[in-house]
Amino acid sequence: MSWMNELIGVYDQFNENDASDMSLLPISHSTANAQIQVTLDEDGNFVSADTVIKEKAETIIPVTEDSGARSSGICPMPLADKLIYIAGDYSKYAVGKKADNEDYFSAYISQLKQWSESEFSHPAVTAIYHYLSKAQIMSDLVNAGVLKCEDKTGKLADKIKISGIAQEDAFVRFCVNYADLSKSNQTWMDRSLYESFIGYNRSRMNHVQLCYATGKECPVTYKHPSKIRNSGDKAKLISANDESGFTYRGRFKNKEEAISVGYEASQKMHNALKWLIARQGMNFGSMTVVAWTQALENLPDITKNPRDWDEDFDDDEAVIDSGQQYKELIQQMIFSYRSKLKPNTKVMIMAVDAATTGRLSIAMYAELEESRFYHNLEQWHTGTAALRYNRKKNCSEVYSFGIYDIANCAYGTEQNERLVCDKNVFSKVVLRLFSCMAEGTPLPDDIVRCLYHNASNPSAYEKAYNHRQVLETACGMIRMMNIEKRKGVISLAYDPNETNRSYLFGCLLAIADKAEREAYEEEDRNKRVTTARRYWNRFSQNPYQTWQRIEEHLNPYFDKLKEKSVYYQVQIQKIMDKMTMENFEKNQALEPEYLLGYHHFMAYMYPGNKEHKEEK
Repeated sequence: MSWMNELIGVYDQFNENDASDMSLLPISHSTANAQIQVTLDEDGNFVSADTVIKEKAETIIPVTEDSGARSSGICPMPLADKLIYIAGDYSKYAVGKKADNEDYFSAYISQLKQWSESEFSHPAVTAIYHYLSKAQIMSDLVNAGVLKCEDKTGKLADKIKISGIAQEDAFVRFCVNYADLSKSNQTWMDRSLYESFIGYNRSRMNHVQLCYATGKECPVTYKHPSKIRNSGDKAKLISANDESGFTYRGRFKNKEEAISVGYEASQKMHNALKWLIARQGMNFGSMTVVAWTQALENLPDITKNPRDWDEDFDDDEAVIDSGQQYKELIQQMIFSYRSKLKPNTKVMIMAVDAATTGRLSIAMYAELEESRFYHNLEQWHTGTAALRYNRKKNCSEVYSFGIYDIANCAYGTEQNERLVCDKNVFSKVVLRLFSCMAEGTPLPDDIVRCLYHNASNPSAYEKAYNHRQVLETACGMIRMMNIEKRKGVISLAYDPNETNRSYLFGCLLAIADKAEREAYEEEDRNKRVTTARRYWNRFSQNPYQTWQRIEEHLNPYFDKLKEKSVYYQVQIQKIMDKMTMENFEKNQALEPEYLLGYHHFMAYMYPGNKEHKEEK
């Protein structure tokens, strides 16, 4: 129950710090979208009515244990509700199966009367009760022009809707104009009305048991709130209403033995989670991920690389072209967040996903000391960093990768010239990568394998920049995997001392690709595919024989380059000198490191590279 306690802690701390902020729902309250607003005076007389625009429709409403979980049957809200519940003259204007709303109205007005006559009554409740007891709200709304009727029948017009909702299904909220003008007339924003209902609702709850979350004897509930991810979300985190199925049968005699959660603990927990998701949740298809600290300090967006954490970061500053510079940048960014945290702060990460339409599962939950959390972030971003082409600066810079980059490159296909991953696959990949990034778990082999195969098949991409993105991402993940498997840290740039067979073959592939492309006419360079790229996939499986064919195709391009070809021939010879004949002729597929060799040497030969200029 650790996640429950942490969420309850968020709720309590929020109310202690800022009781005037109503963005976090009070207990025994939920939200609904209102279509009609009715204004009354303090004596319960009709003043005016109007429709509510969609942008201001969200309304905080009191809910009982039953109405908060309402899905079917007759179960009125305590105050604001649909016309079918609150209108005593509904049958005069409505048509259809529910035109006779006597049972609905009777249940509503009886419940409102009990609140109005209780010790927890409120002037607004009394005014609304007196007005609705007159059973004339439909007539008033029609006279005010809010509801439209057919001329012939006098019934509500079928084709007319209010904010997309049929007139007879409209939700109504109330304003009460007090004699004391200092009081707010908006009932859904009145904190004194919140407290009135909380006290009234608490007085009616008497089912006391042990709460598994808090360890206290208190009123418990088995009807928990929904609308966790958004206002239309019907899925619930806790549910035990399947008495004939396999929810708890075979393990416990009844639902009371399975789980018992206090009503107020449930309200605090769910309202805190709703608030956190609305404030800082990250959506990935049906899955939502949220990260928070105990003291509610800001955390970096862990879906992005550190250069995108800070909106004020100036990307036009000096080029970051070394691993040390990038590491210092990450440490600087992390320090700006850590310096605002209290000592011994914990970081919580929670992912929820809809197992079914009505069930919400916790796909991931982790608690980490903030020092461990930031250490893992630093290790991830320094380990996965790679040279990435910056279009804006027209040069290569050191970047790490956001989760979107990795998922789209590993499992995405080209759609409208961009790499896009299927939503269902995307959420699963994101969940696994979150664990790697935040908890420091090993990078999944299958994700790296997908990137390796995609990068080894450039012909699968219509746009060269998509393949380049896949290649860069693969290089970053290969570097990270080598670190995790203790193979050593691979440089971020070309290493002239590297003698790894696969790495060197990758360098040869880069030289052949660059030399042939340079021999093309300017207008053909972005249209024609080089021999190295055509044979790339075969080269990765059988480098020795494929290299011979690529080298043969290079000769006419060397002739075209004339004296410029000397540079490329010298580079080929330098690479060949580092390989033994046994390694060169070995009939064995290349390891993923060959992609690093290609990528690093291509960047080394880039015209802006200082070493390249001096050597050339």
